Amino acid sequence: MLPYIAEFLGTMLLIILGDGVVANVTLNKSGMKGAGSIQITLAWGLAVMVPAFIFGAASGAHFNPALTIALAIDGSLAWGLVPGYIAAQFAGAIVGAVIVYLMFKDQFDATEDPGTKLGVFSTGPSIPNLPRNIFCEAVATFVLVFAIKGVPAAAPAGVGNLLVFGIIVSIGMSLGGLTGYALNPARDIGPRIAHAFLPIKGKGSSNWGYAIVPLVGPIIGAIVAVLLYAAIPW
Repeated sequence: MLPYIAEFLGTMLLIILGDGVVANVTLNKSGMKGAGSIQITLAWGLAVMVPAFIFGAASGAHFNPALTIALAIDGSLAWGLVPGYIAAQFAGAIVGAVIVYLMFKDQFDATEDPGTKLGVFSTGPSIPNLPRNIFCEAVATFVLVFAIKGVPAAAPAGVGNLLVFGIIVSIGMSLGGLTGYALNPARDIGPRIAHAFLPIKGKGSSNWGYAIVPLVGPIIGAIVAVLLYAAIPW
């Protein structure tokens, strides 16, 4: 039971910090409005690192269905744990997004643009093109998972979490402008579900037509990463 609780709480915290920084920087009447993409990119890296330090020993700190599936494929995780991990990740993401809404409700009410409000919860492309958007998410997630696999097993405790922070920031800085670098189906779909049912003033569409990109792209990229990593004669 502890691994599932850890995945739920870790993903919830990830979304509170990750979606929280987007709200903090983009919504009207926020004290940090306009701080820009650099703050968002650094904060998303920290949003992954902080719960990883807390819950890494309990569950492996996946917080990401694509990573969970990929690690099961390469034998690093028992398949019996996969359904519970994924359910916990999506549930944590939804709850985290609801908490962000409750914290920033006044700022949501003060913001008129529906796209800005949706952007707090979920990702979107700079240029809509579903095949290329899926490819971009697959490549970005490939980098994430391949790099995670490459973290030395002998690294001192906690160093791996710092390296993952660097990996997330590097991907965001280099590739984030294409699709918003979801890298994680739960990170996007969970908050998108929350956006759909929350009573957000003037929220507009949840853009479910785009949801296939953060759902399929990261899973493809993660699977290719572990298969290639396993095929290399290290």
